[in-house]
Amino acid sequence: MSIHPFDWRDLPALHRYRNQSVFLNSALVLTRGPMLLSGALLSTLAPGMGLMTAVWVSDGDAARVVIGQSMHIAGTQCSQLTFLTPEELLEAETLAPLLEHFARQAVERGAFRLLADVDEGTPAFDALRGVGFAIYARQRIWRLMNQPGKGEGAGAWRPVVESDLIAVRSLYNNLIPGMVQQVEPFPADRLRGMVYCQGDDLLAYVELKYGHRGIWAQPFIHPDAEPVAAHLVSLFQYLTSRYSRPLYVCVRSYQSWLEPAIESLGAEAGSRQAIMVKHLALPQKVVRAYALPALEGGRPEITAPIARLPAESRLEERL
Repeated sequence: MSIHPFDWRDLPALHRYRNQSVFLNSALVLTRGPMLLSGALLSTLAPGMGLMTAVWVSDGDAARVVIGQSMHIAGTQCSQLTFLTPEELLEAETLAPLLEHFARQAVERGAFRLLADVDEGTPAFDALRGVGFAIYARQRIWRLMNQPGKGEGAGAWRPVVESDLIAVRSLYNNLIPGMVQQVEPFPADRLRGMVYCQGDDLLAYVELKYGHRGIWAQPFIHPDAEPVAAHLVSLFQYLTSRYSRPLYVCVRSYQSWLEPAIESLGAEAGSRQAIMVKHLALPQKVVRAYALPALEGGRPEITAPIARLPAESRLEERL
């Protein structure tokens, strides 16, 4: 068994398995397409951009290979698997060493976790669970092709600005379960989307991602924002730059009460996905005792040690 970075000699294998791939970053594939070949070549030509493609090769059969890719945005805590191929070879024997390779690269770039979006009940789902991935949330993606009818309160939606940071953070903390926040901290440095306000109250934030294949919308809506369907219609009407691109609305399990409103707009429901995480490192506090300075020539009184977190102790333990 060997693992090596993707290069031009692996192009035939990638082409052969192009229709057997499992895509694990829903937002990326729905807005920009599969990007199998282009992403693999980009990871070879510009590895510093955060795309990492690697190939697992069997010792006994050089034709038996598994190709995978992960993506890490500089400064973020999570690295995301983008694809694995072919699906028929995804098992613990092939995945464990390949994911260990991605884990080392992710930790070197400052990531603490490895994420994957995968349809439940598939071989890929079972394989990822077998190598240490755990579910921390679920989601369903709704596809909206047609422009919905006329909504109400369109003027209440506006692009998010820097001064909305505190209000959006408060909304995020109130809506998102603590277990999810441990994996997905509030993205204070990259708010991109629309907010809905009633008076001085910010009741909704919708994160938007644009690509030539589609638009990704992930809503965070307070239950007091009624009627939800009318508000969503007004939001979708605001997106005048849609052209013919489909709109994909990602609804997490903790916001599942939004689904009837989205369905009423004519959206098509996708399969339920598990959002999975593999923790690469755990933060650990280091307790260090130090002596107190003597006062007026006396001896320092012996007390319990004071715990502090030195700057150099970030991640002391890796999984």
